[in-house]
Amino acid sequence: MPVTLELGAHVPDCDVIPHDLGKYVLPPERIMTIDIADGLRGIGLCSSREAILALITHATKGRLSPAQVVEHIVVLERRERDARNLASRTKRATLGAMKSLDRFDWSFPRAIDRPRYEQLLTLAFTEPGENVLLRGPSGVGKSTLAQNLGQHALENGRSVCFSSVNAALADLLKQESIPAVERRMKRYTTPDVLLLDELGYLPCDARSGDLLYSIISRRHERASTIITTNLAFKEWGSIFPGAACVVALVDRFTQHCHVLDIDGDSWRQRPEPDPAAPAIALRRKKTRRAS
Repeated sequence: MPVTLELGAHVPDCDVIPHDLGKYVLPPERIMTIDIADGLRGIGLCSSREAILALITHATKGRLSPAQVVEHIVVLERRERDARNLASRTKRATLGAMKSLDRFDWSFPRAIDRPRYEQLLTLAFTEPGENVLLRGPSGVGKSTLAQNLGQHALENGRSVCFSSVNAALADLLKQESIPAVERRMKRYTTPDVLLLDELGYLPCDARSGDLLYSIISRRHERASTIITTNLAFKEWGSIFPGAACVVALVDRFTQHCHVLDIDGDSWRQRPEPDPAAPAIALRRKKTRRAS
């Protein structure tokens, strides 16, 4: 006759699981599933209690085999851990607010190599640690395209860091000792993809040039760096007057570099659409049909 186990009841120890283990009748289903959910979370599962309970209910109603239940738990837990990992990396990346690619008007710039950008979205350039330069006048969408590359890299498991050039250099310059600089430098040298925005928009001193050179040289042929700028390479020296390392900086960055040039007017200078325009166009269309 089956033996019903109360919650917390002792199951006799044995070296080998008995073949008649099925004689033990588990407590009522609701109590059992709640205890299992708490137990799984207690041994380290990240999935929510509600998700685990829903899975157990599905497994019970579907009469899944033990192997199928374990498989479902693995899938659930992997999905949860991937989501948490992405959320953590996204927070550290500091990409900020951005316009998604589906809202980017590819017809607005006078010149842009869309196929080249879409090739960059494959992230093939990150495997050998190649760099990307997005170059063009202010307001043509360089930052938006760079941020979307960063977001795509995050979604594909890469670590990312986004910062304006001046903010990154100011962050390093405010460190009070060489060891502190070295510790902070890791924020910019360790990510798989580093995005440095707006190079050339504000002047920097020679020490800033040395720090940027240090970042680029440490990442050279190891991890990818994406830079947005409005300046040609030959003009980079004007950003860091007196810095002797600029030639070496450009040499290392451009050795393995994909350049995407964008030409066009600033998005910010576009005339605002007339809210009444659609209604006017509709009335004109109806007038033409009537005539």
